[in-house]
Amino acid sequence: MSEINIYCDESNHLETDGRPMVLGALHCPRSKAPAANRRIREIKKEHSLPDTFEIKWTKVSQKNLPFYIDVLNYFFDADHIGIRVVVADKEHLNHAKFGQTHNDWYYKMYFQLLTKIISSENKYKVCLDIKDTLGKIRVQKLREVLCNKEYDFKREIIEEIREVHSNQVQMVQVIDLIIGAIQFNLCSKDKDRENQAKRAIVEHIKKRTQKSLTVQTLPSEFKFNLFFWNGID
Repeated sequence: MSEINIYCDESNHLETDGRPMVLGALHCPRSKAPAANRRIREIKKEHSLPDTFEIKWTKVSQKNLPFYIDVLNYFFDADHIGIRVVVADKEHLNHAKFGQTHNDWYYKMYFQLLTKIISSENKYKVCLDIKDTLGKIRVQKLREVLCNKEYDFKREIIEEIREVHSNQVQMVQVIDLIIGAIQFNLCSKDKDRENQAKRAIVEHIKKRTQKSLTVQTLPSEFKFNLFFWNGID
């Protein structure tokens, strides 16, 4: 039974912000997570950035573009690290039809994100970026939903789901970068559309994945798995 760490982030989870919600998860063997974190710090040092520099999509600029490219290359070159992204177009939302609240739907989207990663043959610890004061309640509910799906009534498969501050966890920062790029690629009206550094990041991800980032991948893909929620539930 392998032990796996999963690092998650999401953007635009509010019901009325007018953009698709994009959720991302980066997963790797727990034994290899410390080395991955060290490597990110080494890349920062190679680019004369402080250890405290936070990798964020909103910070992408021409000046630090080579740094971000090196970070992405490390993750795409690491065979043991997988990425899954779920894109949910909120124009499809119909909470009344399905007798749900927006929070209920939020759990469903995280379920969609994680259910293709989690297997009853392994053990998992999941880290979520802190979003708001309701976080602890959401974490408890999400673990309950996932454990029930896996018949993990003893809480042995999903050992832990906890909130973290992204500025303290390198892997969460990396998934922020990736989901930011995917959303940027989908939103033609993005206010930063002419940001050449961000466009370069998107093109680099397309090149490394050999994907358009606008069409979902096969469900079985490990390295870069992309799913578009179609609003049927």
